[in-house]
Amino acid sequence: MPYMLLIAEPRGQRATRAQPEGEALYASMVAFARELAEQGTLIEAHALTSDDNVTRVQVRDGRTSVVDGPFSEAKEMIGGFFLVDCASRDEALAIAKRCPAAQWASVDVRETGPCFR
Repeated sequence: MPYMLLIAEPRGQRATRAQPEGEALYASMVAFARELAEQGTLIEAHALTSDDNVTRVQVRDGRTSVVDGPFSEAKEMIGGFFLVDCASRDEALAIAKRCPAAQWASVDVRETGPCFR
């Protein structure tokens, strides 16, 4: 069963890190992804750039709205994700607990599936 591990980090947190610290944290995430791949659990993983350049698209009543961010109401941003194939929710939670980002961000664990349930 695929589970999405979404990394929700505080907005602006990246800007508080010196370059070497940011590179070290990123390297720990790459190593974690490599470990999951070697175990045969990883389906896909990607980091996302800062939400300074995010654009929100909405269509309501036939009218399209395109708004550039960042959005002041957001306290967190999605910094990346891991899509993992697990036998159970407990296995997905165990992986999330090992994720290095859990030390500086939140890791949301969500089962994938149809959006009508």
